[in-house]
Amino acid sequence: MTWTGTIHGLHVVPRSFLPMRNVGELELISAVGIVGDRHTTGDAFHSDRPEDGRQITFFELETLQALARDHNITLAAQDHRRNVTTQGVPLNHLVGVRFRVGETLVEGTRLSTPCRHIEQITGLPLYDVLLHRAGLNARILEGGRIFLNDTIAPE
Repeated sequence: MTWTGTIHGLHVVPRSFLPMRNVGELELISAVGIVGDRHTTGDAFHSDRPEDGRQITFFELETLQALARDHNITLAAQDHRRNVTTQGVPLNHLVGVRFRVGETLVEGTRLSTPCRHIEQITGLPLYDVLLHRAGLNARILEGGRIFLNDTIAPE
């Protein structure tokens, strides 16, 4: 598998119902999650189903572009509810694959599934159009800091 992508956006939120914040960097803790994020603090509303494979989440910039082009839906990067917006990264092909994000190492665990929560927050009809394009969940194997424009590449 040969590809190289970049981090287009970084987003974090301490509790599920708050708006995601755009940030310039995230601190990833191996086998735990992102410092200050809802999945790490236990303030995610679905946290009754803990999952170590949801330590960091990814979403493609290309999906945002497809929503605008194909469905006339404008969604800001921080509104997709994932931690990292990627560009040039084939997320749907990375389940079970280790890849570098800046200085960190992650492993794709499963494709994200859309939920009705995103429709409640945005007021947009997103559930059906995000099926099979809702991003990737991953576990953090080697922590560190990641920054906007960092490279994302296969291990």
